[in-house]
Amino acid sequence: MKKSKVLVPEPNSKFLRVKCNSCGNEQTVFSHSSFPVRCTSCGEQLASPTGGKAKILGEVTRVLA
Repeated sequence: MKKSKVLVPEPNSKFLRVKCNSCGNEQTVFSHSSFPVRCTSCGEQLASPTGGKAKILGEVTRVLA
């Protein structure tokens, strides 16, 4: 008799590399952030919380594991 495969749950949240629209600075942002994330160099808002997934206002360049 074969063993049945056990599915391991994986999280839906990820870390994202976001590029700022005004200055071009890249910053790492959590996809489900609960606090507004601002750019470290110019102060423009990169992500705003919505209660679940954050609304990303910059350009996502890479999804980190």
